[in-house]
Amino acid sequence: MKELTYRYEKSKKEALKLMKAGKINAYFNTLLEMKKYKRLMIAIVSN
Repeated sequence: MKELTYRYEKSKKEALKLMKAGKINAYFNTLLEMKKYKRLMIAIVSN
């Protein structure tokens, strides 16, 4: 769980950098990565 939280936060920071730089495609890919980690965290908590 700790590792997933770390990866989620890292992806979040990366997404903000990409958004500010105007790299929309990379930004959306990072958002999808964040969604994946969020989903995994929710699955672990619910079990």
